[in-house]
Amino acid sequence: MALTQRLEFRQSQSLVMTPQLMQAIKLLQLSNLDLSAFVEEELERNPLLERASDGNEPPLAGEPAPERSEFSDFDPAGAAYGQDTSSDRSEMMNGSADGEPAQEEWMNRELGSRAEIEQTLDTRLDNVFSEEPAEAAARNAQDAAPTAYTEWGGGASNDDHYNLEAFVASEMTLGGHLAEQLAVAFAQPAQRMIGQYLIDLVDEAGYLPGDLGQAAERLGASPEDVEAVLAVLQKFDPPGICARNLSECLAIQLRELNRYDPAMQALVEHLDLLAKRDIVALRKLCGVDDQDIADMIGEIRRLDPKPGLKFGAARLQTMVPDVYVRPGPDGGWHVELNSDTLPRVLVNQTYYTELSKTIRKDGDKSYFSDCLQNATWLVRALDQRARTILKVATEIVRQQDGFFTHGVAHLRPLNLKAVADAIQMHESTVSRVTANKYMATNRGTFELKYFFTASIASADGGEAHSAEAVRHRIKQLIDAEDAGAILSDDTIVERLRASGIDIARRTVAKYREAMRIPSSVQRRRDKQSSLLLPT
Repeated sequence: MALTQRLEFRQSQSLVMTPQLMQAIKLLQLSNLDLSAFVEEELERNPLLERASDGNEPPLAGEPAPERSEFSDFDPAGAAYGQDTSSDRSEMMNGSADGEPAQEEWMNRELGSRAEIEQTLDTRLDNVFSEEPAEAAARNAQDAAPTAYTEWGGGASNDDHYNLEAFVASEMTLGGHLAEQLAVAFAQPAQRMIGQYLIDLVDEAGYLPGDLGQAAERLGASPEDVEAVLAVLQKFDPPGICARNLSECLAIQLRELNRYDPAMQALVEHLDLLAKRDIVALRKLCGVDDQDIADMIGEIRRLDPKPGLKFGAARLQTMVPDVYVRPGPDGGWHVELNSDTLPRVLVNQTYYTELSKTIRKDGDKSYFSDCLQNATWLVRALDQRARTILKVATEIVRQQDGFFTHGVAHLRPLNLKAVADAIQMHESTVSRVTANKYMATNRGTFELKYFFTASIASADGGEAHSAEAVRHRIKQLIDAEDAGAILSDDTIVERLRASGIDIARRTVAKYREAMRIPSSVQRRRDKQSSLLLPT
């Protein structure tokens, strides 16, 4: 068979991901914080993209400047806002309508002789001006007019270089607090270096890694030197700092309180039994009676297991909702976007038109054409993103109307396909919209994915139940149980089936573990031991 070359025309269809389409898909799944960061990068990169005006910008050239109120000594309560007060000022300077002397006339009036002044004041001048020369000079210096503009108003708050944050004290961090004590505790540079290295290893809770052998190897110091420095660091404030585990942290605090006796030492070394609430085994190990073990456990509870958190940690970003859901006047629900999370950008067509008249190079024309196209696509993508989020959120509220009205027990089973079919979109689009988006409701703020739950069949063949509603029901049963009648997983299954929920025992155990609820044996032990422990 001979191999030859030939030309053929072939027509076919294929899905092509253009850069603009990829950008729209990317924007759809971004959170409001990531979206703001992305838009900021585009504003810096694209000269034809600018923020939308919010009404606070300075007036453009040719427009009249807004009126400003001027400070004066008279009471403007009787003048209307925006009223021209130039005539009032002229009357005060040249004389009022009631025939009272004008300001200049009063200031130019002769005061008269000393006797006339004393007769007018009805006292001697010595009584009025009785200050000592030094006091008078100090007062005159204090009352003197400022010689520089920055002396007015305590630092000239209108100056561009005025920084209010310079007057705010910085927050003390855990590392800085320990470093201040380190400078006083050690005199040798080698010990300070070891101490600073260990301080840098302390986490937010105030703990060090369990194995410090790598630290000694990296510093080129012996393990004994590291242990000696660590022993000093563990005496720093706050008590319990620089511990390698919880037992060591509690032991340090008990030594500070002079309560680390052999019985307490045995209790601290067996915290696993305390976590299991095995009071009988702890009482035998410590060699004390029921009252003493209860007092010892009470002392342990009063200690701080995470002493480093007193100095704060990384700042937490406040969760900002993307959608608000409010009750409507007709009994329904009003869904609206949070406009604060939507970046407002515009395409500067005027600037592009002016550039088009002056640009001569082909490379520059191509560059600004691409900038115009990218800016136009970004504005459209942001608008489409907002419309899609609102459409998906509205459909979720319609599907989960029972949740917003009656609570989590009425949460319906819902999947992405049901919402996608209702709004005529693809499931992947709904999945991207619900990622990293939050909805503020009358029952709290929830992620949009919270409303998508699996369905659990009904025992009587009725409507299926939501998995989240079933988890809520399991938690209600466990919270209502008595210390003498702890519900096992089998008992919970029977009660759920009696209420019309067909569920397996392993599903109940899975939901219980997901909610971090211990087993029935552990719950019975906890509730029985809580009767012996002080509250």
